[in-house]
Amino acid sequence: MFHFNKKFIDVKDHSISKESFELFEDSEYELLKTNPFPVLSELGKYYESEDYISHTDGSRNLFEKVYQTVKKKTLNDKISWIKSFKKSTISILDIGCGTGDFLFRTKEEGWNVFGFEPNEKAKAISKSKNINLIDDLDSYQKHSFDVITMWHVLEHVPDLDKQIKQIKTLLKPDGLLIIAVPNYKSYDASFYKSDWAAYDVPRHLWHFSKTSIKKIFQNYQMQLIHIKPMYFDSFYVSLLSEKYRSGKMNLLRAFYIGVISNLKGKSTKEYSSHVYFLENLK
Repeated sequence: MFHFNKKFIDVKDHSISKESFELFEDSEYELLKTNPFPVLSELGKYYESEDYISHTDGSRNLFEKVYQTVKKKTLNDKISWIKSFKKSTISILDIGCGTGDFLFRTKEEGWNVFGFEPNEKAKAISKSKNINLIDDLDSYQKHSFDVITMWHVLEHVPDLDKQIKQIKTLLKPDGLLIIAVPNYKSYDASFYKSDWAAYDVPRHLWHFSKTSIKKIFQNYQMQLIHIKPMYFDSFYVSLLSEKYRSGKMNLLRAFYIGVISNLKGKSTKEYSSHVYFLENLK
């Protein structure tokens, strides 16, 4: 499907391995791919860090406190977004549910909620919150869910074709798929270049644009129906990018770049991260 024949940028794993990588571009899909592409058996070592924030509920330092504060706000936003599309009691699957905070919040709505999480540490935290976890997506019942969510997960998936086919099978006809991913065409990405924290190689294997999401999912009869910006991501990503660039958290500069990125996004429609809403066509 893809043809990655154009080098886009050299990047580095700033947070764990310090290894160097390249990003190659498929110009038609406007999709980037991390190179070298880690083999599946080696991926786990790139997540082995107490600082990998989506696998912890920690608030040990300023960065984690900011992350946890913003997370609480965005949880309510996510519930509102779903309610705008689905008015009744629903069944929902969160793929890559992490520590289960989103599903814990959705249970309060009276919805039937399930999660899938491959990381054992994060899975244990989810279980402690009484989240129903699915161990094998391939063996689960077809057309079981009204909504499937992937909050900053699709960029981590080694096999896009397999993952999207799983989603297509599990989602009801006319069901809703919600995907949040970073946008490498944002202002903060162009400003920080190779230090842009949302490249996060090699944990992020793919790097998406609005065009790539629309075109990829069209191939599976899934229609893009709406896009929302994630305004807070520009600040979070800029703060971490400042650390990668200078070795310290430059709060004022990160805040400034985050503001500029969101202001430019109003005209370009290219924000730091987007949430995509896709309908599963019959």
